[in-house]
Amino acid sequence: MSTRRKFLKNGILLCAVGLSSRTVALIMGAFISRTIGAEGIGLNSLVMNVYTFALTFATAGIQLTVTALVAGALGEGKRSDTSRILRGAFSYALIFSTAATLALLFLSGALSRHVIGDSRVSGAVNILAFSLIPAALSAVISGYFVGMRHVSLNAAVGVVGQTARVVLTVLLLLRYKDGGTHSAIFALALGVTLTELCVFALSMLEFIIDRFVGKFDGQRGFGLKDVSVVAMPLALSAYVRSALLTLEHSLIPKRLRLYGQDGGESLASYGYIGGMALPLLLYPMVPLSAFSSLLVPEFAEARAGGGFKRMEYIASRALTLTLSYAICAAVLFFTFSEELGYVVYGSYNAGHYIALLAPVVPIMYLDHVADNMLKGIGEQVYSMWVNIIDSFLSVCLVFVLIPIFGISGYAFVIVGMEAFNFLLSAVRLKKRVSFKIDFIRAVIMPLLSMGISSFLVKSLFRVRGAEVDLRLLIFEGVFTLSSYFALMLILKPLFSRRYKSASKATISPKPSKRA
Repeated sequence: MSTRRKFLKNGILLCAVGLSSRTVALIMGAFISRTIGAEGIGLNSLVMNVYTFALTFATAGIQLTVTALVAGALGEGKRSDTSRILRGAFSYALIFSTAATLALLFLSGALSRHVIGDSRVSGAVNILAFSLIPAALSAVISGYFVGMRHVSLNAAVGVVGQTARVVLTVLLLLRYKDGGTHSAIFALALGVTLTELCVFALSMLEFIIDRFVGKFDGQRGFGLKDVSVVAMPLALSAYVRSALLTLEHSLIPKRLRLYGQDGGESLASYGYIGGMALPLLLYPMVPLSAFSSLLVPEFAEARAGGGFKRMEYIASRALTLTLSYAICAAVLFFTFSEELGYVVYGSYNAGHYIALLAPVVPIMYLDHVADNMLKGIGEQVYSMWVNIIDSFLSVCLVFVLIPIFGISGYAFVIVGMEAFNFLLSAVRLKKRVSFKIDFIRAVIMPLLSMGISSFLVKSLFRVRGAEVDLRLLIFEGVFTLSSYFALMLILKPLFSRRYKSASKATISPKPSKRA
């Protein structure tokens, strides 16, 4: 099988699994939000932010490091190096995940009181601590499978893990919800821990079978130093950024109180953006995440083999397609924000924040793809500094703007810092890989086609308020997308002719022999 066909096959497989997983996660998010309300979502988001910091300490950089080192070894024809790399990676993961587990257990009370602001969630923080070691070991195995191009094995783990999380979360939430918001949050935390244990068990089983069937004759030695050299810059960036993110999110409810909201209102406002609007806006990014994750080993292998022209072609193609796709998604979110907020979360307030953040969707998607490309070409240190500066400025802006503008100030922070982050990433990527974006195909055609289609549908179906339901929203979406593809087919030859004519007009005629 050719490299291109294998890339497409793996990307489609990851995309299918990712879409199914994210769809289930979105449905679960809607179920949870309707069960515990916006205030509960806000409090659970704060708990998960603390957990995310601990998880970052346990796993940061290890999956990407294993992917890059394994792919690089294959690109150089040193398949036997993978055994040494894996020994170092498992040791690295165990050291950091054990330290994170002990720290979270001992500090759960203090973190609940001072960071989350509610000591009653310390039990949830404690139970989450036991998921860190299996999560770190699973990250090593996942990175290995991606580097070896065994994407189907990762896909199987993803499906089983998502299924386990849904079943466990629903059962536990129904069991504990009568105890109030704090009991429901404990149930959600227990579901996360049990899911990580299931994922680790299946990952390890697949890993053992893969190594046994592959009959690896690995090199002797301990690759901890090799792993640390690559992982530590990524980890340091992630540690600092995660700490700043945790500080940022813990500040939001506190600064909203200075704006004039009480404790419940501030948690609800935070829940609308962090727990409802952003997860929905990130949902269409699943296909991009699937293919862009494969760009890391693709670029690492091309760089090791000197394939710089191939890197330029892939970067240009990927960024053009990403921008056109993201513009379509942004227009859809903006146009149907009210319907989406009501149908998915039962809240028109959520729809307001979906519309407010829709314009930043293209920047978020482009930044994600560009970041993976930078990692593939070894720009981990640069990404580290960009992320640290981004997070530091975000904390400063949250501190200053939210007491003045309320939750709208936080929306401004998201938009501004996403643009800042992408600008720095794009400038660096341009210096290393000479990519070009087709502005007509990436911006003009999608914006015109989706804008006209959305306006047409909104004009034809003027149904608002409580009359909006899922069936109508699906019908509007199908009608909009059908109109969009039809307009794209009409506009494509028109713009192609104009583009070719303009190109010919700019070419100077050859001088005659007489001259």
